[in-house]
Amino acid sequence: MKNITLGDNGPRIGRIGLGLMGMSAFYTGAGQDDEGSIRTIHRALELGVNFLDTAEIYGPYLNEELLAKAIAGKRDQAVIATKFGTILHRSDDSRGLDGSAENVRLSVEGSLRRLGTDYIDLYYQHRMDPNTPIEETVGALAELIAEGKIRGYGLSEAAPATIRRAHAVHPVTAVQTEYSLWSRDPEAEILPTVRELGIGFVPYSPLGRGFLTGTIRSLDQLDATDFRRDNPRFEGDNLEANIRIVEQVDVIADELGARPGQIALAWLLAQGDYIAPIPGTKRVSYLEENVAADAITLSAEQLAVLNDLQAPVGDRYADMTPLNR
Repeated sequence: MKNITLGDNGPRIGRIGLGLMGMSAFYTGAGQDDEGSIRTIHRALELGVNFLDTAEIYGPYLNEELLAKAIAGKRDQAVIATKFGTILHRSDDSRGLDGSAENVRLSVEGSLRRLGTDYIDLYYQHRMDPNTPIEETVGALAELIAEGKIRGYGLSEAAPATIRRAHAVHPVTAVQTEYSLWSRDPEAEILPTVRELGIGFVPYSPLGRGFLTGTIRSLDQLDATDFRRDNPRFEGDNLEANIRIVEQVDVIADELGARPGQIALAWLLAQGDYIAPIPGTKRVSYLEENVAADAITLSAEQLAVLNDLQAPVGDRYADMTPLNR
């Protein structure tokens, strides 16, 4: 698999990473097969998928602990990204947004302990705190970089103006935002901003929360606690309308003898070498399928068809207010 440098000054990583969230939280089957998840992480490292994405909120905490077990004795092979800012460590550890310098410090110490490491390669603010100036948050992150506790920092779901303000305090390594054939919003402002500033871009949910794999056809396939049951794109008539969009991806997959999810990833990889998607899976077979997307080349005609797909019906989240700010 091709390697890239994440942004102008970020780590060297495989251009396809691995999102770990679904191994421990929010999706069907989460937390039900930790041994299988660990096997998947080990296979990822064997294939050159060294960019491993987690967060303290996944579990909470369970996903970081799972990753620690998987990389025991293999820390030097992994590039670890984790996230802070959605747990209130200054009070009762409940969910909430806190980008204060004090919470940054409390958060990183917890993640370092759970991950069993003395440094984190990429430390994201998971969601922007409207009550804390980004300059305060980044000031604390810059101190952690100087101390060697983190090697770079990133922002998740930040607005272009916030990215610029943060970058002015200390260079941003990467921005993480949902981006796929399913979610094209970053193309308007986010992608031009990160290109201009030399910031890496990490699309999460590059497979449309599983929709673009072509395997989800009914909510009956999802556990009662699965986050997607309350996602507007999976609800009611929206589900049927969005399946019709995915069927157009299936056509190109058939042309190339590939899987629909591979086509979705190949399209993302064609958008630029500064982009490193992090598809998530708990299974070795799906991991290997995702990695194989790196070898797929889409023709100009196929790219044009995919570029012209209609937008999905429904918002990305039931509550969009914490995004793009």
